[in-house]
Amino acid sequence: MDQRAGGFQAPPGSRSAGASISLEDIVSLCKRRGFIYQGSEIYGGLAGTWDYGPLGAQLKRNIVNEWLKYFVDGWDDMYLIDTTIIMNPKVWEASGHLDTFHDPLVECSNCHMRFRADKVDKNKCPNCGKAKTFGKPRRFNLMFKTNVGPLDDEDSMAYLRPETAQGMFTNFKNIIDSFHPDLPFGVAQVGRSFRNEISPRDFIFRVREFEIMEFEWFLNEKDWEKYFEKWRKDMNAWFKKLGLDSSKVKEHEVPPSDRAHYSKRTIDFYYDFPSIGFDEIAGLAYRTDFDLKNHQKKSGKNLEYRPKDGGKPFIPHVIEPTFGLDRHVMAVISNAYSEDVQAEEKRIFLKLPAYLAPVKVAVFPLLKNKPELVKKAREVYDMLKKANREGMPGARSLGEVLWDDNGNIGKRYRRQDEIGTPHTITIDFDTLKDDAVTIRDRDTTKQERVKITDLVGTLSAHQ
Repeated sequence: MDQRAGGFQAPPGSRSAGASISLEDIVSLCKRRGFIYQGSEIYGGLAGTWDYGPLGAQLKRNIVNEWLKYFVDGWDDMYLIDTTIIMNPKVWEASGHLDTFHDPLVECSNCHMRFRADKVDKNKCPNCGKAKTFGKPRRFNLMFKTNVGPLDDEDSMAYLRPETAQGMFTNFKNIIDSFHPDLPFGVAQVGRSFRNEISPRDFIFRVREFEIMEFEWFLNEKDWEKYFEKWRKDMNAWFKKLGLDSSKVKEHEVPPSDRAHYSKRTIDFYYDFPSIGFDEIAGLAYRTDFDLKNHQKKSGKNLEYRPKDGGKPFIPHVIEPTFGLDRHVMAVISNAYSEDVQAEEKRIFLKLPAYLAPVKVAVFPLLKNKPELVKKAREVYDMLKKANREGMPGARSLGEVLWDDNGNIGKRYRRQDEIGTPHTITIDFDTLKDDAVTIRDRDTTKQERVKITDLVGTLSAHQ
């Protein structure tokens, strides 16, 4: 996962990838370089909402693509679906969310700020500082309400989904009828969920609108322990594939008192986030037959699996690996955040694996006021973009290629380093003579000359 050239040593006083950094460092970088912005910022923002800028959207897309390749595309028995955000409210009755999806809420009688009762010092309000101002906790349902159709009444009430899982359970029968899979098999989904968090906090860590990557693994009850262990190992391997520092990832066996109402066993995977510490990035739950059994009872539809060998029909059990996409973005950026000293100046760079970097290659003319350099640089840029569109024999897709002629060459290097671009290509006056360009490596800052005719192959080999 480390993209450094062999033998490179960080200069004295440097901070390696994922070293001791603050959440403010991450927020500042994300805003400055176009990864993530405050939602509705020109109107003062809205608590718990964030917009992904061009680089953040591309990074998130790259993570999703890798997840799909790792957990979905490589399996014959994994089915990817995309279900609706608004579902029949009976779904949430059957799932238990209407009865159990609550947080304890307390309100300060002095400043009237509200907090989760289990996340605040009950003896002192963290907002106004007054002591003993909290009343008795009350239950607060985290689901966002809405209305379907032209009438605003009780009969038209619906909810924005608080999880993506239920769409996979309600489509279980459709998958069985359409594809006739053998057990075990999986149904996967990547999508948005909504939770009306009492106290959204810590940048994109706890928000009111978020994305989840997850799948439901349907199986015979007797096999649940075997597959629980299998997916536990695969989830750990996934974090390594992302390049996350293994010392910053740990498992937490959730005790029965803290497990969700549907779970018989849950392992949470924690990452050591800047200024937050270890907190959840993913989870693995054994949901038993809770969901299908309740949906069968509520809907009146038969959700049993009929073995092809003529065995007795039964309701499958379910293991659910869940991955918080926004928290993955935050972990990947935090893990890659690095500093060193170049030419007696501090340099910030994101040591992202090449396949996750939002921009793979940036093309520069040495000077933007020299038409002959700009023309040649444009030819190189267009060649690389064409290679992406049409492909070239024996070469992998390069990924996003960026044109950058803003500022002097040093500023361009720093800008591309901060967004994690693995390689930059500079077209200089020598290029006009020898048809070669300078490739610079992000991590080592080392440079090499490469013929333009060899450029696509050289870059492809580094992806």
